[in-house]
Amino acid sequence: MPTYEASGITAKTLPELVDDLSEGGVTSEELVQAYLDRIERLDRDGPRLQSIISLNPNALPLARASDQRRASGNALGPLDGVPVLLKDNIESLDPMPTTAGSLALKDNITGRDSPLVAGLRAQGAIILGKTNLSQWANFRDEDSMSGWSSVGGQVHNPHMLDRNPCGSSSGSGVAVAASLAAGAVGTETNGSIICPSNVNGIVGFKPTVGLISQEWIVPISPSQDTAGPMTRTVRGAALMLNAMDPGNEDYTLSLSPDALKGMRIGVMRFAEGVNKDIKDRFAAALAEMEAQGATLVDIDEFEPAAENFWDSTQPLLEFEFKDSLNAYLATTPDTVTTRNLRELIAFNETNADQEMPLFGQSLFKASEARGPLTDPAYIAAKAAVRFSTREQGIDRLLAEYDVNVLVSPSGPVAPRIDPVNGDVWPQWAGAGWMAAQAGYPHLTVPMGDVQGIPVGVSFIGSAGDDAAILAYGYAYEQASKLRPDPHYLKSAEDRPEISEAMLK
Repeated sequence: MPTYEASGITAKTLPELVDDLSEGGVTSEELVQAYLDRIERLDRDGPRLQSIISLNPNALPLARASDQRRASGNALGPLDGVPVLLKDNIESLDPMPTTAGSLALKDNITGRDSPLVAGLRAQGAIILGKTNLSQWANFRDEDSMSGWSSVGGQVHNPHMLDRNPCGSSSGSGVAVAASLAAGAVGTETNGSIICPSNVNGIVGFKPTVGLISQEWIVPISPSQDTAGPMTRTVRGAALMLNAMDPGNEDYTLSLSPDALKGMRIGVMRFAEGVNKDIKDRFAAALAEMEAQGATLVDIDEFEPAAENFWDSTQPLLEFEFKDSLNAYLATTPDTVTTRNLRELIAFNETNADQEMPLFGQSLFKASEARGPLTDPAYIAAKAAVRFSTREQGIDRLLAEYDVNVLVSPSGPVAPRIDPVNGDVWPQWAGAGWMAAQAGYPHLTVPMGDVQGIPVGVSFIGSAGDDAAILAYGYAYEQASKLRPDPHYLKSAEDRPEISEAMLK
């Protein structure tokens, strides 16, 4: 059987590659070529991960230019020459369309960098390509399938190819786990960075909403949308965030193996779920934090304060999606013929055999039926969500229990990909929904695996706690070192102990 495990320079983490490039141990051209070869072997062939939609035809020339800068002592920054991938709802000025996974945007070549891409480029990072995603960032239908788009097909989890890669940043999570780039950028509205990072065994960071500009990114909800780094290490995420954040903060400066010492950690017991294996891994993670000098404080119960909270979360997204998507589509080039959500719905119906072979567009239609953002229903929904997740949510828990950070499992064990029923997840574990709806920072770090399927632990804080959250996760990561490497199993039955139990 062929082996697909990474080796040599592609097995190295982003910080290791930064050092190698700086010290002359590898050139950017060699690194880009190694990733391109690996993409051809794993993404287009072999396990056929389908994590990447398009490759930048200028990647190698850009790498050669980076090597020339380094040779003359003019490196633009730590990331000069480092190849990174962008989720394909993020615009770059490179000759690649920004499709959001839809054929409606197959000609959406804008020639403009979103500000976060401009920041990466200013440091000399190489935009290697665009990653596949759950189409329209998983906001097209209530019965959607994570990791599927009409442009890129179905993304496959490199740990077990028949397991859900989660979305919507599925391609970014898979590509990083499979060592197809040094790092990737994902986007999140509600779990779309954290969930794919969790099930693919990597680090994912969702910053405070507003820290990174969302300009020239296909939107869902301006009050919840944010881009964030997805890498194999916390330090790698911090290095990417330094470039993506237009401010002057260096997020690597707070990273210390002693960051948990003396900290009080709020353990969200109400969010640890029922899966025994996850609870065991979480208990081990908590013991590791305690061994690092942290004090654990159990939080057994939580209920949203607003009575209309659960009835408000979806309408909030629908109102904002219609308004923000219509505004975005109006800025696209003339080659894009769908200029608003109504025309997009009609496009999907006309091209249903390609756009809707597996699920429909119920969320599109519900959003189109919504009124403007002056609608009292929208104003009430936004108020209920923010009140319940901010001042009476994360901020109240931090203050009431006198803790520095909140922790929980990051999500459930990934189920199988199911093209018949769509996503069928086990009972959820984690409280990522609260951080997403509050717009507060959330980091997931691997805490091992369950039968070869990765699981992670979450660190959640208040607005602006980004550097501290990264530091807490870094200290745990350095002590635990539980990032699982993918083995490209076809299914759980490829594990001997499971195969023996299944066949009699």
